[in-house]
Amino acid sequence: MSHLVERLSLKGEGLTGDGLTVALALPGEEVEGEAEGGRIARPRIVTPVADRVRPPCRHFASCGGCALQHGSDAFVASWKTQVVERALAGQGLAAPVRPILTSPPASRRRAVLAGRRTKKGVLVGFHARASDVVTEIPDCRLLHPDLMAALPAAAAATLLGASRKGALAITVTRSEDGVDMAVAEAKPLDTALRIDLAALAETHDLARLSWNGEQLAERRPPRQAMGRAHVVPPAGAFLQATEAGQAALTEAVREALGGARRVADLFAGAGTFALPLAESAEVQAVEGSAAMLAALDRGWRGAPGLKRVTTEARDLFRRPLLPVELARVEAVVIDPPRAGAEAQCAEIARSDLGRVAMVSCNPVTFARDAKRLCSGGFRLDWVQPVDQFRWSGHVELAAQFSR
Repeated sequence: MSHLVERLSLKGEGLTGDGLTVALALPGEEVEGEAEGGRIARPRIVTPVADRVRPPCRHFASCGGCALQHGSDAFVASWKTQVVERALAGQGLAAPVRPILTSPPASRRRAVLAGRRTKKGVLVGFHARASDVVTEIPDCRLLHPDLMAALPAAAAATLLGASRKGALAITVTRSEDGVDMAVAEAKPLDTALRIDLAALAETHDLARLSWNGEQLAERRPPRQAMGRAHVVPPAGAFLQATEAGQAALTEAVREALGGARRVADLFAGAGTFALPLAESAEVQAVEGSAAMLAALDRGWRGAPGLKRVTTEARDLFRRPLLPVELARVEAVVIDPPRAGAEAQCAEIARSDLGRVAMVSCNPVTFARDAKRLCSGGFRLDWVQPVDQFRWSGHVELAAQFSR
């Protein structure tokens, strides 16, 4: 029995009219294959569409790190733009959506690898699709070459710290000073393991090595550039996935704020936007993680010529900034996690603010929050999609709101 793929899910998988999910299929394709649990995992493409291309990576068929290498770049860009447009339309909103900005191949500077011990040694790579099987990625087209060069270090950590039953989660981050590696779900530390891991950091020239949340070695502080400042984020901390993506989002935020001289940066992280904005504005940075704010503060103090940056550790989900507090600034940049910032946007809508820059990694919750702002008197001026997670179903964006 054949099935027609009508659209893609938000994960980038095909969806048929009769409710099946089809791996590695594109809209308009007719497919055949055995369905199990509502999913055709190994479809046969009966009638491919013109946008189907040969995947550039030889690991694509088995690796779960990418979802859309079988679609042309033009198709993926168009589809991700449509994801944003449809999310807005679902809330009754319309705004100019700018051409998407896509990060180049081999530019991901942060990734979470899986490390598993086997009878013959170790496997390090990404999980296969819908599986706990680990696929090795020696020719990955996604990761920056510096992260590819860290695969032997990840393998050595796996050999030392993984049990036969589970897989390590190995976060590798490229910094200006080398690779920052944070290993989780690993064996508990003892004296012998500490000695071996210190030697591993030395042998593989890691900038920093952390184990189950404890820093073991810092041979060089792993700095990240945020405007003119240099920040050493906590081990494993959130960081924009590519330098090109960070630059695109930062430029969009600068434009959206329109030269405001007093700005609040909500969900500020370690200063991705606060520190570049401090080149021309006083910034109040608010973030739930005290460790991230401490890193931001150290970066600010070490960068000459920046305007004043103050920090506040605060849970913005439970205690959003109120209109009386927002009255101290001219504009706001807000970059919430995937769940969005419904409570904070409700308070912004009640405020007298004239400009808001919003950054989001989830078009659905962005559209919900945008609706709240627009209902409170804001206009959504434009949306800039940004694709840092090339060949995945993810799309990020920045947007400008004004009264």
